[in-house]
Amino acid sequence: MTNDMTAIRERGFMALTKELGASGMAMFIRQFENGSGNYTEEREDFSKDITIDDIVSSIKKRKEK
Repeated sequence: MTNDMTAIRERGFMALTKELGASGMAMFIRQFENGSGNYTEEREDFSKDITIDDIVSSIKKRKEK
């Protein structure tokens, strides 16, 4: 095996694609991508107006479907 990182990456993608298929390879690779932003701040901002009653109501609606 070569130490050339491009060749290693290509062989890795080929092996993943062979074993998992194209979509499986893509899902696997996405696990290791760096995200952006601050998840904690974004979550707190997103959920600041949501109450426990909202959550319970949402769960009940989903169960009815």
